[in-house]
Amino acid sequence: MKRYVIVGNGTAAVGCIEGIRAVDREGEITVVSGESRPVYSRPLISYYLEGRTDLVRMRYRGNSFYADNGCRVLYGRRAAAVDPSLRAVKLDDGTELIYDKLCIAAGSRSFVPPFEGLDSVKDRFTFMTLDDALALEQALGTGRDKRVLIVGAGLIGLKCAEGIIDRAKSVTVCDLADRVLSSILDGECAAIVQKHLEEHGITVMPGDTAVKFDARRAEMKSGRSVEFDVLVLAVGVRANTELIKAAGGNVNRGIIVNEKMETDLADVYAAGDCTEGFDASLGERRVLAILPNAYAQGQTAGTNMAGGDRTLDNAIPLNSIGFFGLHMMTAGSYTGEMTEERNGPALRRFFVEDGLLKGFILIGDTVRAGIYTSLIRDRIPLETLEFGPAAHEATSAIYSREARRKRFGGVV
Repeated sequence: MKRYVIVGNGTAAVGCIEGIRAVDREGEITVVSGESRPVYSRPLISYYLEGRTDLVRMRYRGNSFYADNGCRVLYGRRAAAVDPSLRAVKLDDGTELIYDKLCIAAGSRSFVPPFEGLDSVKDRFTFMTLDDALALEQALGTGRDKRVLIVGAGLIGLKCAEGIIDRAKSVTVCDLADRVLSSILDGECAAIVQKHLEEHGITVMPGDTAVKFDARRAEMKSGRSVEFDVLVLAVGVRANTELIKAAGGNVNRGIIVNEKMETDLADVYAAGDCTEGFDASLGERRVLAILPNAYAQGQTAGTNMAGGDRTLDNAIPLNSIGFFGLHMMTAGSYTGEMTEERNGPALRRFFVEDGLLKGFILIGDTVRAGIYTSLIRDRIPLETLEFGPAAHEATSAIYSREARRKRFGGVV
């Protein structure tokens, strides 16, 4: 009977468990969970603060997921070291877990720069976990009398702002970048989102950020001062690569894995936000810290750990998000020639290079975007389509008749 150990208890771990059980129903699975609660969907923590979900509904398949899959979960425990020669994981309490196959699904952590005077701020938080959200909820209280400053206008910072806007007196978001969501939106698209956020009461300060704190005052790069009661630091994240690095494995910004999710250590796999895999849209390796990719990587790792044969070579950056009813989807890389289509408030931008769709930005119009992601993932030459992506609705009719027969079968 195989012994499987999974370090981490997030989406990648879920995929890994389900991948293992699709092949091996009998092996022993031990999950090491740094958090003291069952697996939940981290993107929902802002919806919890907003009142759109609750602690029970956030759990993956309620309370039965682990029992249904015969897993042992060690809550509140952290892996301290991996010894590939002994096939052992040492935990922070001295316990050793022997494995036949190991998957590191340790995720990422908040990056907090060494701000001057940060220790003088009593109510300061990050926003990565449910515990973070619960602590922030307690600090805000019920009086809507707290001024909140959020440092970081990326996805984490803006979802936090949306989640607490009705719980706070004011919410201000600042960022050193000259626009919101700078990693996924260009200037014009970011301006649309910023205007929408401001219309819903959020103060946005792009191109300016805190450089020094003094209790409840932030001194900004511009020389301005911002008064606050609660501080949220959402500057960025870092992949948790330390276990593999210390064990002698290959690490860059993330743990290096191949298309089977294998590291360069024997019988050691990795999946999720802690990894650096292949980006099919860019043709290069990079960290793809998104939930669908984490699950797919975990499922691939688990399948192969159990003796199956699965590869993942078509992962791409993909974000589907919304703020106060304004929905958007981005995918791939923004290289090559850009074409645009507008329909009222809706905006669609497509990026084409060497006859292939490389990426897109959709704002206010994300219906049937799955066709576009398939074009990117499968590297389908646009010349084989009946219509270009920006000139037609994203239905199967975009493919040629011959391509539809091959992809969907039957008479089409």
